[in-house]
Amino acid sequence: MKILYFTKYSRNAGSSRLRSYQYVPWLEDAGFKVEMSPLFSEQYLVNLYAGTSTLKEAVKGYTKRLLKLFSAAKYDRIVIEKEVFPYLPAFAERWLSLLGVKYIADYDDAIFHNYDRHPNPMIRRVLGKKIDRVMRYADTVVAGNSYLAARAEQAGAKSIDIIPTVIDLLRYPKLIPADDQPVVLGWIGTKTTFEKHVMPVMGWLQKAVEENDMVFHLVGVQPEQDYGDRIRFFPWNEETEVAMIRSFSIGIMPLQDSLWEQGKCSYKLIQYMACSKPVIASPVGMNKEVVQEDINGYTATGESEWREAVKLLVSDAKKRADFGNAGRKMVEEKYALQVTANKWIALLRKPI
Repeated sequence: MKILYFTKYSRNAGSSRLRSYQYVPWLEDAGFKVEMSPLFSEQYLVNLYAGTSTLKEAVKGYTKRLLKLFSAAKYDRIVIEKEVFPYLPAFAERWLSLLGVKYIADYDDAIFHNYDRHPNPMIRRVLGKKIDRVMRYADTVVAGNSYLAARAEQAGAKSIDIIPTVIDLLRYPKLIPADDQPVVLGWIGTKTTFEKHVMPVMGWLQKAVEENDMVFHLVGVQPEQDYGDRIRFFPWNEETEVAMIRSFSIGIMPLQDSLWEQGKCSYKLIQYMACSKPVIASPVGMNKEVVQEDINGYTATGESEWREAVKLLVSDAKKRADFGNAGRKMVEEKYALQVTANKWIALLRKPI
């Protein structure tokens, strides 16, 4: 069988790498011929992260994808990451549907809120129901969590499967939790997520760090101000991210509570737990499913709960180890590539 992936980005973008590219070896071993067709090039990502113009690369990407659409009928399955053309109506997906080309639409974020909650009323009017149409035209919608699956059901999707965003156990070998000295609070993410979710609670976290005589490592963002010696920032790259997480004692995932966050797939928590780390997270969206209270971590709302959760874990090395082991077990059973790859293989083989 020949499979075409319409990904949004190249492999170096996390969402495309985790939802699409990491499955390629598994699919090829299962006998599929897989072709990846990213919308945005590697140069687009370089320009985006550097804050320079992406217009030229975007035009090239849209043109290349439009031309690629004309060969869609020669593939046995097409997997579309989110949508064919962002910020354009769903004409491409409708065209595929009319031609009888069966496609799978895959979602790990609530991108429908990019449109139906957009501040521009014209975009809300023209594109507010776009993703609902993409879901409805699809042969199958794959959702990363129950919130996304509920939207697909509401949109009238023909078939819905929930497949979470997962880690590869081979990249995350099992770790025996150690009694770390000093205890390290840890977070991993991007500049955007840091500014939205961590900066609003940095005051709380700094207090927790100081009163518990610990340090706080943040991976993937560079500071724009001095937070003191106990708050340390590190660059991200794919080769070192697992080692950085393994250096944490406790992994955290604060989230602002909004509709967009309801669609998040709690990937940070899954990474932490794969490294046998206890977690503390805001009880928002999928976090409430991943965090099993007082088994693999704690959920916390507000300053007092966050500071108390940190204190409980810092003061009890055995609890950190027990929580870390429980989290690792959950990942092995539910949130590992070794589990979900078989689900994708079965889905792609399903008769049309």
